[in-house]
Amino acid sequence: MSLSTHDDGSMVQPGAQVMLQRGDLVLTYTIAGPDAVASIVEHPEAAAHADGHHRTGVNVASFTLVALRGESVRGRAVQAPHPRLRALLRAVGDAPYEAGEAGDVRFRLADPTGREQWLRLDEIPLPSTAPAAWPRS
Repeated sequence: MSLSTHDDGSMVQPGAQVMLQRGDLVLTYTIAGPDAVASIVEHPEAAAHADGHHRTGVNVASFTLVALRGESVRGRAVQAPHPRLRALLRAVGDAPYEAGEAGDVRFRLADPTGREQWLRLDEIPLPSTAPAAWPRS
């Protein structure tokens, strides 16, 4: 688990512990370092389902983006210190969206020629100034 609790986006150091109260329980999480992350994401079971996890993550992010376009939060969302979020909000604007039968969320956007198409969040072209999606190399 990596955790950013600082405004500058820096991560809590591996080995640090974070305690959270959940009802009568106190959960203690120990922040893992890069070696632990690699052993998890490279595990055969995780690798076998990587495409499905990616698709689910894109859909969750898409619905989050839809929620952040709401009138009551949009102003704060466009001021967030996350350049990729701001770029996605600009790219999507007020475009309609739909969740298809397979559950994939797509936005209806015009391509450079003006032809409209349905795109998943990870298919939307962003300016070269937008940070790369996670994982960053």
